[in-house]
Amino acid sequence: MDTSSAVKIFESLSSGIRLDIYRLLVKAGPDGLVAGEIGAELGVPPTNLSFHLKALTQSQLLSVTQEGRFLRYRAQLALMQDLISYLTAECCSGHPELCAETCQPQGGTACPPSQGN
Repeated sequence: MDTSSAVKIFESLSSGIRLDIYRLLVKAGPDGLVAGEIGAELGVPPTNLSFHLKALTQSQLLSVTQEGRFLRYRAQLALMQDLISYLTAECCSGHPELCAETCQPQGGTACPPSQGN
């Protein structure tokens, strides 16, 4: 991932509604949700929802497939993992063991393993 791709993703998520949509679709897992289910769950009118889904799809955070009359949206988790890796690639100068305290949100580790640098 490069800086311009990361910026595009962050711009796409800079709306509270879009962030809620993405988080809802992450929760839905690989089955995703059709647009009507997303709108009903979040209380977003169809025209407003369409605008936000288009922005998330254009940034490649969501994929969309046609199912008859419906559009099914799914979160692209691999892209988010790439973004996280991009953000943490140089964690503690490649030695995450040096900053263990700062790299443990809610019991996990946000820093990638050391590459032997």
